[in-house]
Amino acid sequence: MDVICLGILVADIFASPIDSIPEAGHLKLTDRLLLNIGGCAANTAADLRRLGRNVKVLGKVGEDLFGDFVLKDLERLGVDVSSVKRSQKHPTASTFILNVRGQDRRYIHCIGANADLTFADVDCSALDGARALYVGGYMAMPGFGSHDLTQLFREAKKRSLTTVLDVVIPAGNLLSPEQIESMLSYTDVFLPNDDEAYALTGLREPAAQADFLARLNPDCTIVITQGSRGALARLDREVLHASSFKVNSLDESGAGDAFAAGFLTGLLEGWSLECTLRFASAAGASCTRALGCTTSVFGFEEAVAFIRENPLEIKRMTPAVKP
Repeated sequence: MDVICLGILVADIFASPIDSIPEAGHLKLTDRLLLNIGGCAANTAADLRRLGRNVKVLGKVGEDLFGDFVLKDLERLGVDVSSVKRSQKHPTASTFILNVRGQDRRYIHCIGANADLTFADVDCSALDGARALYVGGYMAMPGFGSHDLTQLFREAKKRSLTTVLDVVIPAGNLLSPEQIESMLSYTDVFLPNDDEAYALTGLREPAAQADFLARLNPDCTIVITQGSRGALARLDREVLHASSFKVNSLDESGAGDAFAAGFLTGLLEGWSLECTLRFASAAGASCTRALGCTTSVFGFEEAVAFIRENPLEIKRMTPAVKP
């Protein structure tokens, strides 16, 4: 097993892009409504499979049709779902994603069974033999707090796994520097986007955000994604900023998870930070070409060919503060 993906599992319902929001009491037509797997753990696992990795998912779904769909679709892709739990209290998490042309996406979300997940649901033997542990959607799983994360990452470290953390930060859910330091203490790679990094640090510029986070754990690779503005990565004194690949973008949902899958692939391959950042950027860009979080993500050879044919500017930067 290459990677264990633990975190939020969601059934996503996407509306094809529309021109405007309907007024109250009005009906608006769209070309398509698509049911797809979603949530950081499910998306990243599916993308890793497309990139040729063996993956197991840990998480929780409800005893319902959406739960059946999520598990069957992951199985169809070759993801091991044998350790996914079923909640007896909550339905499967679900999200309705509304795309309006020229505007950012709108979400209506039911947190569902993701609220139930705790460290007690994790069979740590599932970590045996894996090379990396990815936790996606941390801070959006109410039952999975800092103590749960610390216990899980300690178990991963006992088995010499690389630990990768991604967060989803609900509005108003802020952490103190001490809480952030605790969150990063067993984390090898931290993958927030710039909005999430702002919520954690209070700083607007990604370079300053990375400086702040690097001081809390100098051994942690900090990677801050910026959507169409690219991504910044910092490890010790090496700081890189990648621009973004140009593709015909339809829907940006899941792009951060595809980026995470690409970054994990680079870690497993033992590539340099620059090569890993370039590959992750290609995977993230590929995700935006179709409706749905995982529909159009590159396979490994597709990504390599795309990178060969499409140069990406990556600049070296000087860190403002030594960690």
